[in-house]
Amino acid sequence: MSKNGLILLTPTSIDHTGTSASISANGSVSFTACTVLSLNGVFSADYDNYMVVCRFTNNTGTSTLNYRMRVSGADNSTANSYVTQELVANATTVLGGPYTANVGYLTPSYATQRAGFVWDVYGPFLAQPTATRTVSASDFSSAYILDSASTHNQSTSYDGFTLNRSAGDVSGRIAVYGMRK
Repeated sequence: MSKNGLILLTPTSIDHTGTSASISANGSVSFTACTVLSLNGVFSADYDNYMVVCRFTNNTGTSTLNYRMRVSGADNSTANSYVTQELVANATTVLGGPYTANVGYLTPSYATQRAGFVWDVYGPFLAQPTATRTVSASDFSSAYILDSASTHNQSTSYDGFTLNRSAGDVSGRIAVYGMRK
């Protein structure tokens, strides 16, 4: 095992709904015009915490980019199990608020927007509730930033996650890094 702080991980497999998705030679995943993208086998006993880095372009539609935790190829969509608290700054407006749903909230996604996020995931492979923290930025309305924290209250060991859109599709690249213990 490398002695570096972050280790780029390769998914064991991916699933997608959309035009295409593929795992590159280094382990990152590129995707084109997808509404759903699942990465399997990225969380394991080798690491407790992870950092997910993504850049994307919103191709169509206006909706949020959400996540669900995943194990053995199945998403956890338990009602009201994902709780997100967010702070948004857009132009001269600053807003905040909680969301409780069967998905976790990552970032808004507006028409023709270019955006990116860093998503820290704490203890997803441990059989305990999973906590996350996301910082995202986009070129919507000059500059848009969202800082959010979420919890998934199921005490389940997860090996992957799914990103999904409620409307429209996105293209980009995503990479998952394990943080050395």
